[in-house]
Amino acid sequence: MTSPPSLFDSSSPRADAPLAVRMRPRVVTELIGQEHLLQPGSPLRRLLAGDLTAAVSIIVWGPPGTGKTTLAHVVSQAIGQRFVELSAVTAGVKQVREVIDRARDDAAMYDRRTVLFVDEVHRFSKTQQDALLPAVENGWVTLIAATTENPSFSVVAPLLSRSIVATMASLNDSSIGQVIQQALADERGYSGAVSIDDDAILHLTRIAQGDARRALTALEASVASLPVGETRVRLADVEQAVAVAAVRYDRDGDEHYDVISAFIKSVRGSDVDASLHYLGRMLQAGEDPRFIARRLMILASEDVGLADSHALTLAVSAAQAVALLGMPEAQLTLAHTTMYLALAPKSAAVTAALGAAMADIDGGRIGRVPEHLRDGHYPGAEKLGHGRGYQYPHDFVGGVVAQQYAPDPIQGRYYYHPTRHGAEARWADTYARLREALGFVEQE
Repeated sequence: MTSPPSLFDSSSPRADAPLAVRMRPRVVTELIGQEHLLQPGSPLRRLLAGDLTAAVSIIVWGPPGTGKTTLAHVVSQAIGQRFVELSAVTAGVKQVREVIDRARDDAAMYDRRTVLFVDEVHRFSKTQQDALLPAVENGWVTLIAATTENPSFSVVAPLLSRSIVATMASLNDSSIGQVIQQALADERGYSGAVSIDDDAILHLTRIAQGDARRALTALEASVASLPVGETRVRLADVEQAVAVAAVRYDRDGDEHYDVISAFIKSVRGSDVDASLHYLGRMLQAGEDPRFIARRLMILASEDVGLADSHALTLAVSAAQAVALLGMPEAQLTLAHTTMYLALAPKSAAVTAALGAAMADIDGGRIGRVPEHLRDGHYPGAEKLGHGRGYQYPHDFVGGVVAQQYAPDPIQGRYYYHPTRHGAEARWADTYARLREALGFVEQE
């Protein structure tokens, strides 16, 4: 029985191909930074070992440059099947059906399954994704679909339910460093003929921001910019080649803490321009944008609080946008949020209120829950007096009734001291009115 021609050329890339193409891993042992997907017994590991009983369809989700396309090629090589690649940007339903028809024929004539790789599957319409279902259900193709968007929202449910989701993580600095060193040593790269300074590697990892392809592209540009006869890549060579100045910023050292501290204090101090400066330094140096987003969420409650409660909503939305967009687009979202928080009215009343409450607890001022507030729903609770005498606020005009809520040791204590900044002025008036309605006339 004659085998069909393969659409995947497994030969080495041309010598003049981009470095990132030449260095694409050929076998599973060359994959870097995705070890969590390749644990013994995992579906991917079994598939890579040639176990066709594990040949389920796979949706590979992750940021650019993490190896989604590479994984598809490695899987195809491992199981020895025909490989077909489609881009959801350019392929239509007609092309999808042509591939499926060919796969069905190959399965019948040659007993050979087709590995169909669909890049950017989230760009396929529902109709296009539905067109893949018969081939997946009947086992004519092993579908490997790559996406940078959450498949729970971007892939139709029937296709998602018939696949496993492999989440690929951005490469950390150590993995990016391995990719660079491999390219310098490997015969497909520079075969040991080029060396690189440590600070140049550090700058390349910052530029890459977890993207191996970006790191290799920057390395290739740096080597190409060297003077004739020079074989050592220095920091200045990388800066010149990629036109990104190195910022003095050690993500594991003092500079990291100094810059983030200055950033937070500038936002707290309402200096928009200084805040943007420190944000820019962190972004330029390759700081994890998720770290910045987390700090902004903390700041929204710690330093803005009830003076502008929308600040927290915006900060949370920004963190979600950073996760969905990735870099560099997320830079604008972080700048937007930073500027809003810097301009917003400030109040530390939330921070102070919680701190005062926790201090009383630490000091032993706790006390038992008043009986009328205790749970009275379980058998025997009524005999214990639990819930007896509780007054339901909604039965009273204004929805407020004077009764004891706090345990005895802190009855009458004030934790919240509202400011008159921004929207908190309204809450200050509300707080005073409610305290009076609850029977507390004067503050301590």
